[in-house]
Amino acid sequence: MLIKLTGGKIYDPANNVSGEIRDIYVEDGKIVAAKPNARPDATYDVKGRIVMAGAIDPHTHIGGGKMTIARMLLPEDHRGDPVTRTELTRAGSGRSVPSTHVTGYRYAEMGYTACFEPAMLAANARQAHMEMGDTPMVDKGAFVMLGSDDYFLRQLAAKKDFNSIKDYVAWTMHAAQAIAVKVVNPGGISAFKFNQRKLDLDEEHVYYHVTPRQIILTLARAIQELGVTHPLHIHGCNLGVPGNIETTLATIRAAEGLRVHMTHTQFLSYGTEGDRKFSSGAARLTELANKTPNVSIDVGQVLFGQTCTASGDSMRQYAISKSAHPKKPVIMDIECDAGCGVVPIRYRDKSFVNAMQWVIGLETFLLFDDPWRIFLTTDHPNGAPFFFYPHLIRLLMDKSFRDDMLQKINPDAQAQSELLKSLTREYTLDEIAIMTRAGPARSLGLKDRGHLGAGASGDITVYRDNPDREAMFATPELVFKNGEVVVKNGKVVKVVQGATHVARPDYDKSIEKPLNDYFDRYLTVRMENFKLADEEIIGGDNGAIIVQPTAARAT
Repeated sequence: MLIKLTGGKIYDPANNVSGEIRDIYVEDGKIVAAKPNARPDATYDVKGRIVMAGAIDPHTHIGGGKMTIARMLLPEDHRGDPVTRTELTRAGSGRSVPSTHVTGYRYAEMGYTACFEPAMLAANARQAHMEMGDTPMVDKGAFVMLGSDDYFLRQLAAKKDFNSIKDYVAWTMHAAQAIAVKVVNPGGISAFKFNQRKLDLDEEHVYYHVTPRQIILTLARAIQELGVTHPLHIHGCNLGVPGNIETTLATIRAAEGLRVHMTHTQFLSYGTEGDRKFSSGAARLTELANKTPNVSIDVGQVLFGQTCTASGDSMRQYAISKSAHPKKPVIMDIECDAGCGVVPIRYRDKSFVNAMQWVIGLETFLLFDDPWRIFLTTDHPNGAPFFFYPHLIRLLMDKSFRDDMLQKINPDAQAQSELLKSLTREYTLDEIAIMTRAGPARSLGLKDRGHLGAGASGDITVYRDNPDREAMFATPELVFKNGEVVVKNGKVVKVVQGATHVARPDYDKSIEKPLNDYFDRYLTVRMENFKLADEEIIGGDNGAIIVQPTAARAT
């Protein structure tokens, strides 16, 4: 089947197209070169409309045990935002942590066609993939967590041969069906089990006697040498702690030129200036990151309202549990693998700390030079639910609106926000397209996503050119998934199933003998049952698996 979109203003930064009037042809689900003499089966007149590739969220918590816990914790949240069943869509619930089907519908209704879960425990991979498989409309994938798991820490403490550590990393990616690797509070989740309440970059784990710096360097090197496209995804030490900007800057320097991605940096960019000993470190973060090309970041923007924080960082979630709203936090240990913490939070514009978090995130966005190395996220649901993205986009594109919102926050935070007031930058449509499409696709190795060139998947979003950018990005006129119209005027008109993206770097299969012995001695599941088979993903959601290429580098 051949379809044609005619007359739209195309924003496709990956192919250096900025606002040009072009026709787009999609045949059998893929964008193809222009066929001016062909007779399309369907033509869509999109004159005067803004046309972009389907949006990609590279960091959103949509699968895994912590999300199930978060949904269970907040029945009042679900009651406040029910979604009724239609002839097409299923019923669902939840605002800060929507149910799986509602998550898929709401993402598609904003023009998103791919989403990636950034913190999947290997021990919980089966459940995480089932939950993502139950999320329709979007492609998905997950980053497996390493760095606090007992087997890895034993390897590092025993100074095992680096190649055997690298083989374990690759084996874990295969077993968990992951596209990338994330480290959360490196070693800190494990250290919390040994009653440590903090673990700084060069502080030793009390039992394994390894440091977060060693963990980061080992994993970053392993990922790079294995040829995994997305660099090590780092949730650093001391998240949420005033003064943690020093640790964050030290972590960037510690990478020693290895490619790394620093995630939800807003939560890791706090200074200690001012009467309240809490201030913005955004200028210092961006000054260093701007001149460090091996580093990319996402922000984890805080926006005001009720939400629920959910993280593998049980150490830091325990520390903030006293601030829970409502007062029902959950902190869990997960066998020898890691842990998690789920803490409901209400961000208030009149709270000094919450207002400063809002300011710090915006400063980071506005001071970072390269839109290819910064991605638009709220760390859903930690900073705000993902469907707040259109509001965030307007804050970035409209200084007048941003200034109006600044006048509404806590007065002491306003007084401490002279830098934000002085920033005149307004993001362009090109920069938004990079941050939400082309940049994440490049970082994740999605060669046929995030752009509108020949060979790309027919994932396309069409917007009315509305000067109110929040309204524009909240309600696209048309969304195509693999060349099919799935959303019209912000409402789902066809329910489809996306693919699961994985990466499978090569490794020495002999790693399985010591691993099998370890599983038999220490864990409650056999190694063969730990591994997630392709058929479980395909059979579970009627989707497909797309294997992203890896290019192993010489050791």
